[in-house]
Amino acid sequence: MYGLVNRAIEGFVCQKLGEDVWTRIRTRAGVDGAGFVSMERYDDAVTYGLVAAASAELGMDPAEILEAFGEYWTVYTIEEGYGDLLQMMGSTIDEFLDNLDSMHARIGGTMPGLVPPSFRRERQDDGSHLLFYSSSREGLAPMVIGLLKGLAQRFEIQLEIEHLGPDESGADRFLLREIG
Repeated sequence: MYGLVNRAIEGFVCQKLGEDVWTRIRTRAGVDGAGFVSMERYDDAVTYGLVAAASAELGMDPAEILEAFGEYWTVYTIEEGYGDLLQMMGSTIDEFLDNLDSMHARIGGTMPGLVPPSFRRERQDDGSHLLFYSSSREGLAPMVIGLLKGLAQRFEIQLEIEHLGPDESGADRFLLREIG
C-alpha cells in the first residue's frame, strides 16, 4: 500500500488517542519513527502489522479498528488534497459509488503500481442497493463499512449497511439502505 494509507493510520491514532499511543503501536509493529512518505509504496505487511499492533495495544478487534479507520479515511483524504477529486466523483452517494473505479484509475496515474479495489453497485427492486467490493487484499471488508459510514456523513444521509459476505466470485457484498 502507499504511504498515504499508513500516514492516515498514524493521523487517526494521534488524533483520536494521542501521539504516545501511536508511538507504542508503531514500536509494537516494528516501524521506525521516520514517518511515511505519502507517494511511496510500502509492503502490505506494514499496514497489516500496524492494524495488528493497534488491536493488541488497544484490546480491540482488528475489524473494529479497520471500520473506525475507514470512517476517518473519508475526512483524511479531503484534508490531504483530494477534496476536489472527490467532489468531481458525484454529488450523491450513488453517483460517488458508481465512480469509485474511475477515481482509482485517475489516482493510479500518479501512483505507479497502485492496486486499487473495485466497486460495483446494483439497485434492487425495493430501493436498496447491493455494493460489490473486490480486492486482492484480504480482510478489509470492515474498512469498507467505515468508508460507507464516512460517505453517509459526507452526503448527509442515514445509511443502513449490512455486510452479506462474499458472492461466488469472492466479491464482498454490502446491502445499503438509505433511512429516512
